[in-house]
Amino acid sequence: MHTVPLPDTTLNVSRLCLGTGVFGARIKGDDATRVVEEYLRLGGNFIDTAHCYAFWEPDGEAGCSERELGRIIHELGIREQIVLATKGAHPDGGHKYPRPDRYMSPEVIAQDIAESLQRLQIETIDLYYLHRDDSRMPVDEIIGVLNEHVRAGHIRYLGASNWRTERIEQANRYASTQGLQGFVISQVQWSLAVPNWQMGEDPTVRYVTPEDAGWYAEHNIPVAAYTSTAQGYFAGTEKGEQSFGNNPLNAARRERARHLAQQLGVTPTQIALAWLLHQKPLTIPIFMTGNLEHLRECMSAAEVSLTPEQVRWLSEGD
Repeated sequence: MHTVPLPDTTLNVSRLCLGTGVFGARIKGDDATRVVEEYLRLGGNFIDTAHCYAFWEPDGEAGCSERELGRIIHELGIREQIVLATKGAHPDGGHKYPRPDRYMSPEVIAQDIAESLQRLQIETIDLYYLHRDDSRMPVDEIIGVLNEHVRAGHIRYLGASNWRTERIEQANRYASTQGLQGFVISQVQWSLAVPNWQMGEDPTVRYVTPEDAGWYAEHNIPVAAYTSTAQGYFAGTEKGEQSFGNNPLNAARRERARHLAQQLGVTPTQIALAWLLHQKPLTIPIFMTGNLEHLRECMSAAEVSLTPEQVRWLSEGD
């Protein structure tokens, strides 16, 4: 698998990113180590985690993903082989992840970064996302705080997660006028299937709209697409059906993906990932699995070539 440069950085990342949202909970120990080893063997180098992962799991807690990943990085000696991303500034998650109201204050961001560095057993985070936005915070304050941590050597580059494009544009415009780093990538939900939840139900989470995609392409900002396989919807999983089923648009897209997969001799999941890989802007799907066969299936999606007509047909039909 070849790598691509992230614009305005010195980072080169693989076309698919390994998510570790349930590492340390559902995926841990030797199983987690084998997943990372196989991902690297197949040419991957981009790994994503977060300060809050995986507090929602029955046997998980905040920070268990970072600690598990830190263990693996240390034991395998792979720090120089990977581009490591984590996220902080997440709102309150209840009794398993209590947070202050001002979860994006300078003090909270500093504590999140310090704890992530300690858990991951590293000195510098390659790519640091703000996990959510807080519109009460002016973008100039946010950019100023993050750049203090860049200068201190805690983080190399900045990302936004679940931010509106208008806020990213405001933040980057301010950064440009002040000679500071702005956001170089946006992590947001995007897949061939559209989620059943409506934008605005939770103002701190988003998925990519066609208008958003156009803005990202125009401003040359890559998208790290989470839930890229629609929780297995194209493979017909129960979880995928719960989040993306009973939706005529998705049903039609899945049928077209299955039809094209049969023509090309691949799986519908690979077609869905390839659709993302052929998008403009540059899009890097994030996927998560504890199953090595599924990992190989996802990674092989980078080898699936689609024509512009096929890309359009998958989402729009005839």
